[in-house]
Amino acid sequence: MTDAFPIRIEQRGGVAIWTIDRPDRMNAMSRAVLSALGSLARDAAKNASIRAIVVTGAGDRAFCAGADLKERQAMTDDDVRAQLDLYRSELGPIDQSPKPVIAAINGVAVGGGLELALLCDLRVAAAHAELGLPETSLGIIPGAGGTQRLPRIVGEARAKEMVLLARRLSAAEALAWGLVNRVTPLGRSVVDDAVEWIRPIAEGAPIAQAAALEAIDRGLDVNLETGLLLEKVQYERTIATEDRREALAAFAAKRPPRFQGR
Repeated sequence: MTDAFPIRIEQRGGVAIWTIDRPDRMNAMSRAVLSALGSLARDAAKNASIRAIVVTGAGDRAFCAGADLKERQAMTDDDVRAQLDLYRSELGPIDQSPKPVIAAINGVAVGGGLELALLCDLRVAAAHAELGLPETSLGIIPGAGGTQRLPRIVGEARAKEMVLLARRLSAAEALAWGLVNRVTPLGRSVVDDAVEWIRPIAEGAPIAQAAALEAIDRGLDVNLETGLLLEKVQYERTIATEDRREALAAFAAKRPPRFQGR
């Protein structure tokens, strides 16, 4: 791939696989990568053939080593400010995707690389992966949502430990902390493992999954009473669907349901 569109695209059944294809730069997050991810996420939201998305990096050294520091060296202060805005505009569609997004962390995921993984709904890590937010050791702070999403996942105290100490976690530690959902067994491709693991998503009911994601994500920012109202609204989306009726018919016929997203 050229750096104009540095993402390698594959689709296995209903699973889209996006591979940041800059192994010579540790799959660092350049402006081109940001723009490509935003474009892909916007298109995927409207693509009925995509049931789930797996994001990974090329090679086995790095998922994404964060910002492209070579590119960053040439930036003015205003350029850096514009980059922060780009994080929100181009990574936001991944965060808000109605399709479940899974990070297949094939190596180092630090700085913006970990922040990209935090945007995802689920995270699968290779056994040799390392995860961290080292920005304070570089005189800055996480700028792509790390200070907000990390504590929501691992809790305030552990998030502060990672950020203030610039601490890196092994895959096993990340699993114990709840930062990743699964560690891929040694000798197996993390992408293959992730695709197999999420088969229930790829074969599941897309409308229900989107409604569940919306209820969970929006409910995190409100009190319980409001969250329960949000849940009721999202449940309403599923009542009149063909998928719900198909699930009931399949149960009665003792066969697997065939969901169509209708």
